[in-house]
Amino acid sequence: MGRNGVGFFCFLLILGAVVVAAAAEGRRRPFACEPHDSVTRTLPFCRTDVRIEDRVKDLVGRLTLQEKVKLLVNNAAAVPRLGIKSYEWWSEALHGVSNVGPGTRFGGEFPGATSFPQVITTAASFNESLWEEIGKVVSDEARAMYNGGMAGLTFWSPNVNIFRDPRWGRGQETPGEDPVVAGRYAASYVRGLQGTTTDGDDRLKVAACCKHYTAYDLDNWGGVDRFHFNAKVSKQDIEDTFDVPFRSCVMHGKVASVMCSYNQVNGIPTCADPKLLRGTVRGAWRLNGYIVSDCDSVGVFYDSQHYTSTPEEAAADAIKAGLDLDCGPFLGLHTENAVQRGLVNEAEINNALSNTIRVQMRLGMFDGEPSLSGHPYSNLSPNDVCNPANQELALEAARQGIVLLKNEGPVLPLSPQRHHHPIAVIGPNSDATVTMIGNYAGVGCRYTSPLQGITTYTRTIHQPGCADIACRDDNLFGSAIEAARHADATVMVMGLDQSVEAEFKDRAGLLLPGRQQELILKIAEASKGPVILILMSGGPIDVSFAKSNPRIGAILWAGYPGQAGGAAIADVVFGHHNPGGKLPMTWYPQDYLNNLPMTAMAMRSDPQRNYPGRTYRFYKGPVVYPFGHGISYTSFAHVVADDTPKIVPIPVDGRHHSNLTTISSKSIRVTHARCSRLSLILNIDVKNTGARDGSQTLLVFSTPPGSDHWMPHKQLVAFQKVKVPARGRRRVPVHIHVCKHLSVVDRAGIRRIPMGEHALDIGDARHSVSLQAHTLGVIKS
Repeated sequence: MGRNGVGFFCFLLILGAVVVAAAAEGRRRPFACEPHDSVTRTLPFCRTDVRIEDRVKDLVGRLTLQEKVKLLVNNAAAVPRLGIKSYEWWSEALHGVSNVGPGTRFGGEFPGATSFPQVITTAASFNESLWEEIGKVVSDEARAMYNGGMAGLTFWSPNVNIFRDPRWGRGQETPGEDPVVAGRYAASYVRGLQGTTTDGDDRLKVAACCKHYTAYDLDNWGGVDRFHFNAKVSKQDIEDTFDVPFRSCVMHGKVASVMCSYNQVNGIPTCADPKLLRGTVRGAWRLNGYIVSDCDSVGVFYDSQHYTSTPEEAAADAIKAGLDLDCGPFLGLHTENAVQRGLVNEAEINNALSNTIRVQMRLGMFDGEPSLSGHPYSNLSPNDVCNPANQELALEAARQGIVLLKNEGPVLPLSPQRHHHPIAVIGPNSDATVTMIGNYAGVGCRYTSPLQGITTYTRTIHQPGCADIACRDDNLFGSAIEAARHADATVMVMGLDQSVEAEFKDRAGLLLPGRQQELILKIAEASKGPVILILMSGGPIDVSFAKSNPRIGAILWAGYPGQAGGAAIADVVFGHHNPGGKLPMTWYPQDYLNNLPMTAMAMRSDPQRNYPGRTYRFYKGPVVYPFGHGISYTSFAHVVADDTPKIVPIPVDGRHHSNLTTISSKSIRVTHARCSRLSLILNIDVKNTGARDGSQTLLVFSTPPGSDHWMPHKQLVAFQKVKVPARGRRRVPVHIHVCKHLSVVDRAGIRRIPMGEHALDIGDARHSVSLQAHTLGVIKS
């Protein structure tokens, strides 16, 4: 989103409101190529029977330099002589159509849109089909709003940065700390947003954008903000952590856009780095789309980072690096002068415009009236927004994302029949509504708070206990304690909100704010019935005190569960839904942060300087709850089938045979192996040993051979969601791509496949597979 410059953001909001108000007078008229415009309708760029590449070339060739530079910014100007209207590129759809960007507004026939759980909660489902289905519904609603004149078609979502540090205020927007999960989330959600077409047809439903590239995961901590931060990152960490989700987003999700970030990486602003933009995103990964800056980040690297001496040099550096569109006014103000000074040439500007206009043409924006051009999404309407099916999916997504962390007794699920006396519902998040949707959200269709959800099952007594999340005093403790003392059971809904973790705001620590912990302990001591603690948050919380307290029978993490969060929480508490979510990030104790600045980017631990390492892959110390933790109301057993291979030969070209090098065991470069279709199929029998139907998330972890310090302790190589009926059994084939997922990255940033025994852990089962090099066609001298 935007910079701290409130004036610039307000300008965008006002401009966006004017544009939207004008467009909302009726159904949206064509962006360009009006069928009744006799001047332009026959021009090649308006003809749908002409190849898109030729249409783009024709249009760019008709523009003057002055017109071109006004199209390099998010609030792109109209070109009246060619029948092209102005366009606002900035819209957001992180977990539902949002009004954060000026390109989208609610009102009239579109008072709201389905608000799904925040991404960190949805990630906890580990359900790729759910992620894609959410994307499809969000883009249905986005297209409907575009057709109604209330939205654009270019949505700068999703955020696929790695949740590297538990204090990051924007960790809630991400799919968590694991690069494999983040990459598969990115590809799934983008496919849902952009739509799938037949071979040879690359039309887009909407254009998604994976952000913020790269190594961006600090907003404002310890006197350092994202506008001034230079992330010092090794080639090793770039290759095996930070770039993984973006590579998957571009190469597997076929995303239409990538956004570069505010920060520098190793001294170069990401939006001015040709190695990152031209070399990697467009070159190695072959982006078919455009690269956009985070909002005003070109201005940031000139004004705040002082990377160039003049604004014209900044504009030239960005365009020459591969930036196609500036969210902000900077390129519009300074590019023409940069051309006149010879810092950048017009051909490079043509190339940038070709990338953005090509995406607009894939969206159908130059096809004239959508209903006449046969566009497949022209009939989406207000009836497709907030409809019952979409809202039911939001409820189901919230159910699947809730994680049961503790259940002693078991206390849960509660029975409405057994607990027929009032249940005490306590806590500053107990009647939350807007808090449940997190940030980068719009206006939900409707909200069901936890109190409302629980009240549909049984009678309740409600006491907030704290005036707000800050919980600065104990003025409301007494009435809350009294309610717990007389209730049949007590449900406490505590945690965080956007006042604690948000964009521009990183957390100071991992403990609950204010006196929340004190209230929880007093309630637990006073309650005559079972005590359930429910936590809303984007990041992890150190609740060691509750985990070890026998009077707190159950703990649930709901993340930020979206508009239907309260109904989902109640469904889990009362057993209507059997929880199956798993934590997508490690929950650390507060002590983990000792001597660990957010500015330290290294993923691997360094015992010599008491550096603990980051994420479950490289940190070995104590945790509150580990990555992947989550229990159920039933139990599961796993058995690796006997037909699962124990040896996998790795074909290596003969000319690379001598490249086998000793690390601690032999390894080969991935680029030297015949990786095509080199997959291991792991057949796993999953048995539900309990009396309830349930969904189990298979998490397959690999421990590579050897004990080299730089290797991950373990890494997730596959995951899959499977439903198993009570006392039932399912055989699940899990495909593991050997080169992608059983490889490691060495200190030079080279991905290698270690030869030898790889240990695969799947819940309570373990399987070892030996990778053995098999040389093909050895060349004799």
